[in-house]
Amino acid sequence: MITLSDDATRLQLDRIHPWLAGSYWSPGIARDLVERAIAGSHCLGAYDRDVQVGFARAITDHATFAWIADVWVDESVRGRGLARRMVGWFVDHPRFAGIRRIGLVTADAHGVYEAIGFHAPLRPERYMERLDPDTAARLRAEP
Repeated sequence: MITLSDDATRLQLDRIHPWLAGSYWSPGIARDLVERAIAGSHCLGAYDRDVQVGFARAITDHATFAWIADVWVDESVRGRGLARRMVGWFVDHPRFAGIRRIGLVTADAHGVYEAIGFHAPLRPERYMERLDPDTAARLRAEP
């Protein structure tokens, strides 16, 4: 049985860093940057006994806004609804109750998150972003 925990002492950076460094959204990310991101976030781990098999984090003020990022499920347990379960943990957690907007970005898992209430922005014309030059170049180059 896979358990979820936001106990930061259980996070296994030796597993998390390679997952994120190999992802499409943060290819090659440095370990120290992952450490900084974790330090500034509300993190959630998924564990099969004592082995971490999933990770997600929320960047949040725990009052009005949260951004879900870095949702990762190890290949050994994919297809069991764990990504949806982890994001749902944040949505349902008492510390996130009353938050007006929870956002996330995905290239390929829209259906996973639509099932728990996520949808395209109602007013996309209001959204803006500022990207560092390397990220902007990488995104422009993607199909």
